[in-house]
Amino acid sequence: MKRLERWRQKVRQLKTEVAALFIAARHPGVPWYAKLLAAAVVAYALSPVDLIPDFIPVLGLLDDLLLVPLGILLVRRLIPPAVLAECRERARQEANTRKTSWAAGAVIITLWVLLALLFARWLRPLGAAAGCGDAR
Repeated sequence: MKRLERWRQKVRQLKTEVAALFIAARHPGVPWYAKLLAAAVVAYALSPVDLIPDFIPVLGLLDDLLLVPLGILLVRRLIPPAVLAECRERARQEANTRKTSWAAGAVIITLWVLLALLFARWLRPLGAAAGCGDAR
């Protein structure tokens, strides 16, 4: 039972940290590049769409267990400690008011579609060079 309670505590801390980064992304004391990265990490963390779908065994949970915490660690290093402490306090006060963001999900989906289109455009010249174009 103690292990389960510790796990729940870690999840609550992670949620608070994501909320603090959401607040930090709009804080005037945070550098623009940290705001940009914080917004990306928060959007991905709150997005209902994952890089690797959860139904894929082991790999499906990899992004939730590694990518989000690593993104949080990186952003925390870019935010001044006093500002981060202020944002964490605000996040604790606003606990349980944030939900999964469908807007963030739409942003992530849009980014993936754009990346897929860019990749397809990049592949088109490769296909033509290999003789995969139309034969006349």
